[in-house]
Amino acid sequence: MNKSLRFLSFLSVVFITLLFINAVNKADVDPKTNTHKNYKVKALSLPKNLNLAGERVPLEIADVRERMDRELLVNTYWQSNGLLLIKRTNKYFPILEPLLKKYGLPDDFKYLALAESGFTDETSTVGAAGMWHFMKATGKEYGLEINSNVDERYNIELATKVAAQYLKKSKDRFGSWTLAAAAYNAGNYGVSRRLKSQKVDNYYDAKLADETERYVFRILALKEIISNSEKYGFVFKKEDLYKTQKTYTIKVDSAIANITDFARGYGMNYKEFKIYNPWLRENKLNNKSRKIYEIQIPIK
Repeated sequence: MNKSLRFLSFLSVVFITLLFINAVNKADVDPKTNTHKNYKVKALSLPKNLNLAGERVPLEIADVRERMDRELLVNTYWQSNGLLLIKRTNKYFPILEPLLKKYGLPDDFKYLALAESGFTDETSTVGAAGMWHFMKATGKEYGLEINSNVDERYNIELATKVAAQYLKKSKDRFGSWTLAAAAYNAGNYGVSRRLKSQKVDNYYDAKLADETERYVFRILALKEIISNSEKYGFVFKKEDLYKTQKTYTIKVDSAIANITDFARGYGMNYKEFKIYNPWLRENKLNNKSRKIYEIQIPIK
């Protein structure tokens, strides 16, 4: 068969295949909705006993119910992001949960960290960084070292310790974990000013900035969806989830002239080293003060 005939034969096969696919697709389309017959977007039933750190969500209030419904819908039907977050929680929750317990925060605050950063090391548009998304000024105020060489906002344990201090201080001030969570987003002063001017004393009665009005409900939605992922249509196998890499700790009280060479001494390349120690921001550790730093080394 010459080239022209082979090409015509190929086009014929493609044409017939497309006709078949089109016919199948038409057969699967519901003429009333003009969508695939299996395509359904369902309203969600709100759980009856939603709570944040044991504090009940008053869903009998129409405004509260609508705001909760909004975040549950948005986070359920943004399927790709939801599945990605579920995969990441399997990696980071085992690290975060014992730290929350150690520093006296309710377990539910792991969902606040997730809402803040999505468990990525990306810096926000306003400069918040690390799992807990601290601003530079706040991190320094609470004792984190933050400079071009070392940024402890990226150190999960140290940042969790500071987050616990901040949130417990807010809890003491406002009397509730829910308002403490809101203050994590809007600041203690901002929340206090709004409560005082409106003469209310809880999150669900206060009129706050739009972002803060959604903030606690997003945390609640993530908690509900991730705790009951199958209920919300997320299908995966255990092997699909990201895994926590076990590490051991070494202590360093001197400078490291070249992190690439240092990492190679422990069987790693530079990239691997930075994955487990993102708080080291350059290819060296200055450490003129002889401070003791803890470095994580993966167990292979």
